[in-house]
Order: sequence, then structure tokens, then C-alpha cells
Amino acid sequence: MTCFAQGSRSSLSYIVESTFGTTPAGNFTNLPFSTHSLNLTKERVAGNDIQADRMPRVDRHGNRQSNGDIVVDLRKGDYDAFLESAMLNVWATDVLKVGTTPKYFSIEDYAADIDQSRLFTGCTVSTVDISIRPNQMVTTTFSMVGKDMSIGTTEKTQDAASGNAPFDGYSGDLAIGNVGSSSTVAFVTSLDFSLNNSFAPTFVVGNDSAPCLEYGRAEIEGTATAYFKDAALIDRFLNETETELSVSVDDPTGSNAYTFLLPRVKINSADTGVDGPNSRFVNMSFVALYDSTEGTNLKITRS
Repeated sequence: MTCFAQGSRSSLSYIVESTFGTTPAGNFTNLPFSTHSLNLTKERVAGNDIQADRMPRVDRHGNRQSNGDIVVDLRKGDYDAFLESAMLNVWATDVLKVGTTPKYFSIEDYAADIDQSRLFTGCTVSTVDISIRPNQMVTTTFSMVGKDMSIGTTEKTQDAASGNAPFDGYSGDLAIGNVGSSSTVAFVTSLDFSLNNSFAPTFVVGNDSAPCLEYGRAEIEGTATAYFKDAALIDRFLNETETELSVSVDDPTGSNAYTFLLPRVKINSADTGVDGPNSRFVNMSFVALYDSTEGTNLKITRS
């Protein structure tokens, strides 16, 4: 018997909703994760009456929504639906581009040792952050926004995850160059980029949870760090040269690669300081813009 719920006995699973906020019948799918911070939040509504004894009488719960981060080691297959949610589109012939159609999930957080579950409904990926660095797995954070949460005591029936190995930071390639003609380089030490959809609840009179979620533009920004070997990257910043950036990641099989193509990037900084006696670096920030040839500002291709 376990006195308290343990993180090591926890699981996440999900099912795609056909109606926003309504959990459909059917099996959930196990979702491998490293950490998560999914929770229900409520706003507070306080009374405004003034009493001679100075003490408030009224405090109520107001609008409610679910949100939080799911941090994972990216791999083939297991997170394709969440990438679709982040991109507002579906895979077409193993290619995924930015679109305009939201995808929503019901997500169960189950504590097996105490047989308790929390079911989050109307969840979508508001922001996805991808971090690629040497000597680590490809860390991906799905920042979720949702409608509501309920408590249960029975675990949903789950289909197993793929069992594929995570992607790492050295099984792949990174290419930088002019739009349409990037070439592989071997001096970048880190790459981080995020896609932000700005999902938010739309609260209305008569309901404490949102009937739908609104969303904004597909804003993609990132940072990269490279060894300072010449002026090429700094020149791209100085000359405002539109740049293509492509990175592929894979697992040890060498046959499950995902390639992230940012076809039209603008480098907005190229800081090159001296932090000590060892190697110097160029620290860049960038924004990804719509490319008319690819028809997107981010293209993901899976092998």
C-alpha cells in the first residue's frame, strides 16, 4: 500500500475529441512524458461590500480553465497528433505544415497507486517548444490550454505507445544558407525554437467554462548558438539576409528521422562576446516568416 501518490506510478493518455470539450467513447492512447504541470485554474470573484469590522464576507470561484506543460523526449509516432494540434493541420504524405484547423484532446492524468484520475477536456497545444543540444534527447514542451477538468477513480483503457526510442541531438544534421539552398554545417551548439498559437478561452455570461478557444497567428521564434569561426552568421544579421534553416533529428535506428524546415528566417541578433579564455560563440535570435514556395513558415517531414 502506498500512502501518497508517486510520480513514478503516474501516466498520461489522450483521445482526440470530435466535439470541443466532450470526451468520446473509445480507447485512449498512452502518452510517454518526462514531467507535466496540467492543472485546473479558477479565477476569484470577491465581494466589494465595506463593513465596519473591516472583514470581507464574499469570495467565490469564477471562470475556470485547464492549462499546463507536458515535457517529452520527442520520438517517432507518439506525438504526431500533438504536432498536428500545434500546427493546426494534419499530416499529408508524411509532411506537416502550418494550417488553420484546431485539434482538441481529452487527456487523463492517472495515479495508479491510489487509483485516482484527473480528466482534462477541450485541450489543445497553444505553444510547442523544441530544444536540440549535444548530449541530450530532443526535449519538447507542449504547452496546453483547455476547457475543464473532472475527477475520476477508473483508469481509461489505453492503447500502448509506439515503443520507439527518443531522438537525440547527434543523430541528424543541421543546415543553414540562403533561402532554397541551405548546406550542412558542423559548428552550431544549440537550437531552440517555439511555435506560439496564443490559444485562450472565450468566456461568456451564463457559463464558468469557455464554449470555445480563440487563437492568433502562428508566431515562430528561436535562438541558436554557434562557434565563432568567421563572419558568415554575423553578416546575415548585418545585411538582413533571409536565411533557410533546416534540422533533422533521428533515433539510433537511423530510419525514423524528422526534419524541421524553417524556409525563410530573419536573424535579429548576433551577439559575440567573450565569456572567458575558451571558445567564443555567436548567439543568435531569429523569427520564421511565411515562405511562398513552401506555403508555410514551418514544415515538418517524417521518414
